[in-house]
Amino acid sequence: MLPVPENVVQLAANAVVEVPQDMLGIQLQVTREGQDPARVQAELKSALEAALAVARREAQPGALEVRTGQFSVLPRYGRDRRIATWVGTAELVVEGADTARVAEVAGRLPGMVVTSAGFRLSRERRERAERDAQAQAIAQFRAKAGDIARAFGFGSYSLREVNVNAQDVGVPRFARMAASDASAGNADAPVPLEAGKSSVTVNVSGSVQLR
Repeated sequence: MLPVPENVVQLAANAVVEVPQDMLGIQLQVTREGQDPARVQAELKSALEAALAVARREAQPGALEVRTGQFSVLPRYGRDRRIATWVGTAELVVEGADTARVAEVAGRLPGMVVTSAGFRLSRERRERAERDAQAQAIAQFRAKAGDIARAFGFGSYSLREVNVNAQDVGVPRFARMAASDASAGNADAPVPLEAGKSSVTVNVSGSVQLR
């Protein structure tokens, strides 16, 4: 039977780095309704292609990218449980690091209305913030271990085990568009947005052997 280790202390430390969100994503949608599903689908494709043509002219890797989202044509049933009409929706997503350009382009895509928008951290900025937070958390862990060792009358300590994990939490700021603007297809109006911040947290926990 192995002896129970003595003079082992469990401890934890964490660090938080707050950074501005630098990536903007805007989801737009077009809706069509009619009695003939094939015609609804054709109208959706036409509207989506027109919006894509505008967005693709502005596309630039990293700065502004465009992709399609959900495309569906579904029946809507009446009180008699028979198909009353067909409703179709098509989605388009514009995103990138050039947030002003993304908002401007999204605001003038023909026939599309904004359904959601939000900011997030780019991978590069998240990784940089994580490295900073990790260095701070490890330094705090080591300082705390040293303080505990001295408080108990020991000269030093050695690591037994350590766990490091990170997470980022951001509060997205969403687009607010008046219903009248959306229904009127106000293509020249920029999407009103404000970037928030993300908090990147790194937790360091483990145990040390006091010596």
